[in-house]
Amino acid sequence: MLTPMIPEIGHFALIIALLMAALQATVPLAGAATRRPLWMAYARPMAAGQFLFLIVAYACLTASFLLDDFSVATVAENSNSLLPWYYKASAVWGNHEGSVLLWSLILGAWTFAVSRFSRELPRDMLARVLGVMGLVSTGFLTFVLITSNPFARLLPNPPADGVDLNPLLQDVGLIIHPPMLYMGYVGFSVVFAFAIAALLGGRLDAAWTRWARSWTNVAWAFLSVGIALGSWWAYYELGWGGWWFWDPVENASLLPWLAGTALIHSLAVTEKRGAFKSWTVLLAISTFSLSLMGTFLVRSGVLTSVHAFANDPSRGLFILVLLGITVGASLLLFALRAPRVSQRAGFTWLSRDALLLVNNILLVIMTVTVLLGTVYPLLLDALNLGKISVGPPYFNTLFVPLTVILCLFMGLGPLSNWKRTRARELARRVWLAGAAALVIGLLAPLVYGGEWNLKVTLGLVAALWVVLPLVRDLWDKSRHSEGRLAGLRRLSLAHWGMVLGHLGLAVTIVGVTVVSNYAVERNVRMAVGDSVEVAGYTFAMTDLGHRRGPNYVADAARLEVRRGDSERSFAMTPEKRVYLARGMPMTDVALRPGLFRDLYVAMGEDLGDGSWALRIQVKPFVRWLWLGALLMALGGVLAVIDRRYRRAATAPDPERHVREVNA
Repeated sequence: MLTPMIPEIGHFALIIALLMAALQATVPLAGAATRRPLWMAYARPMAAGQFLFLIVAYACLTASFLLDDFSVATVAENSNSLLPWYYKASAVWGNHEGSVLLWSLILGAWTFAVSRFSRELPRDMLARVLGVMGLVSTGFLTFVLITSNPFARLLPNPPADGVDLNPLLQDVGLIIHPPMLYMGYVGFSVVFAFAIAALLGGRLDAAWTRWARSWTNVAWAFLSVGIALGSWWAYYELGWGGWWFWDPVENASLLPWLAGTALIHSLAVTEKRGAFKSWTVLLAISTFSLSLMGTFLVRSGVLTSVHAFANDPSRGLFILVLLGITVGASLLLFALRAPRVSQRAGFTWLSRDALLLVNNILLVIMTVTVLLGTVYPLLLDALNLGKISVGPPYFNTLFVPLTVILCLFMGLGPLSNWKRTRARELARRVWLAGAAALVIGLLAPLVYGGEWNLKVTLGLVAALWVVLPLVRDLWDKSRHSEGRLAGLRRLSLAHWGMVLGHLGLAVTIVGVTVVSNYAVERNVRMAVGDSVEVAGYTFAMTDLGHRRGPNYVADAARLEVRRGDSERSFAMTPEKRVYLARGMPMTDVALRPGLFRDLYVAMGEDLGDGSWALRIQVKPFVRWLWLGALLMALGGVLAVIDRRYRRAATAPDPERHVREVNA
C-alpha cells in the first residue's frame, strides 16, 4: 500500500531537496567567482528542483495529517480523529516540525520566484543571488533533518488516537496567520541575497536596489498582513480583548517590520539618488537577521508566550549557530567591501533625502528600543544575573514619543524636494495642513467623548499631520490642463502606494489612540434574566444552555443587546468550551463588529447558582488598527504593480541616473 509509505516518501524528498540546495549554494557561486557560465547555469534548475521536492515533502506531511496517520509523531502530538479536516490541514504548521518545514517551503517558493522572474538579471548576479538563497536553504533543511524531522515514526506501537491540536490554534485566524507571517519573514531573504550578491560582485551601485526593491515591498506587505492577523487573533481568541501586549513573540515580528520599513525608504533613495548605498546594504542584512532572530526566539525555548506553541532549547542552539554564522559572515563581508563604495550624491539638510535619513534613524532607534526590551531580560537570565520583566510601561514610554516624532518628519517628506528644499517654500506648503491638524486634533475628542484627552489629541494631531500634507501634495500634483482628475490619473502606482502606506499608518494611529483611551470594560456577574448597561448599551441574558461541537462541549449564553432606548435588538452568544481530547477550557468570545466600535463579550467562570462571570467591553475604532495595516500592505503591493518595477532591470548606469535626477 502507498499510504504507509507516505512519510518515507516525504522524508526522502526532504533529503533530495537538501542535496539540491547544497548544489545551488556552491556551484553557481563558484561559477560566478571563476566566470564559468555552465556552473552559473546550475542555479535555476536547482532552485526549481528544490522547490518541487519541498512541495512533495509538505504534501506528504499534509496527507499524513488528513489520513490520521498517528504512527507519525508530529501527527500524533498535534492532531486527533475528531479534529475537522481544515484544522488538520492547518495543524501541519501548528507545531515546531511542521512550521519549520513550512518556513523551508516558503523559502523554496521565493527562490523559485526569483529564478523565474529575474531572467534579465546579469548571469553572474543571478547566480550569486540564488547561491546565497541556496546557502540559507541548506542551513534550514539541515536543521529540519537533523533536529526537527517532521516524519519521525512512533513504531511499532503507534497510539490509537492523537493528542489533538492545541485549542488556541483551532481557529480560522491561525489557518492564515502563520503562512502570511512566514511569507514576510522569508521574503526578506531575497533583498538579503541581493545585497550579499552585490557585495560579492563588487557592484554596490543603484542597480541592485532596483532589482531588489519590488521583492522587498512584497515581503513587507505580507509581513504587515501577518502581524495584523496575529493581532486580530489575539484580540478575539484569547478572551482578554487586547490587541497588542508587547509579548516577546509579537515583538519578534515587529522588529523585522520596523527594519524593513526603513529598508524600503532607503532603497528608494539609493535607487533614485544613488545615496545611502552602504546604509541600504546594512539595513538589508539587519532586516533578514532580525527575521532569523525572531525564529530563534520563538523556537528556542528561551521565552514563554501564548504564541510560542512549540519550542526546544537544543533546537534553539542550532538556530542560534545558524543566526551567528549568517550575521557574522554578512557583516564581515560588509566591513571588507563597504569602504570601497563611493557616495557622490549630495543633499542639503532640508530636503527629502535628509528627511528620509532622519526617518530611517528614528525607525532604527525604535527597532533597537524594542530589541533591548525583548532581549535584555533573556540575557540577564542566561547570565544568572536575576530575572526582570519588561512590559508595556517600558515600550509605551519610549515607543509612543518616537512614533510622534516619526510622524512629524513623515508629514514634511511628501512636500519637500530631492536634494534641496527652500525653507520658505516648504513652510508655505505645510502651514495650512499643520494648522488644520492642530485644530481638528484639539476639538475631535470633545465632539466624540465630551471629555478632552491629551493623549487622544496628540495621537490625532500626529495622524492628521501625516495625512493632510499628502492631500496638499495630491492637490498640487493634480494641476493639469485637462482637469484635476486627469492630473491624478497621471500619478504612478508607486506614488499611490506611498500615499496608501502613509494613510494606513495614520489610520492605525487613530485606532490605537482612540481604543486605548476610550474603551469601556466591565466585569459582571449575570444569570438568566439579569441585565447590565455598559457605555449606552443594555445587555440582557435571556438563555443559558449547552452545545456540542465536533471535538468539544460548550456552555453557551445568549444576550439580547439594545442601544439606548432603541426598540431593535440583536443577539450575542459567547461560549465557554472544553475540548474533549485535552480537557482544555477555552473562551469563545461573542463579537458585534463595526467600523466605529466593537461590542465584545467573553464568558469567564461558572459562579454557581446559574450565574457566570462575564467580561463586557465596548471598544471604539479598534478595527482601524487592522484596516490601517491592510492599507499599508495594499500600498506595498501597488508599488510593485507599477510597471517601472515590473519591467526587467538592465543594469543602468547609476552615475547617469544620478546626473539626471540632480538636473
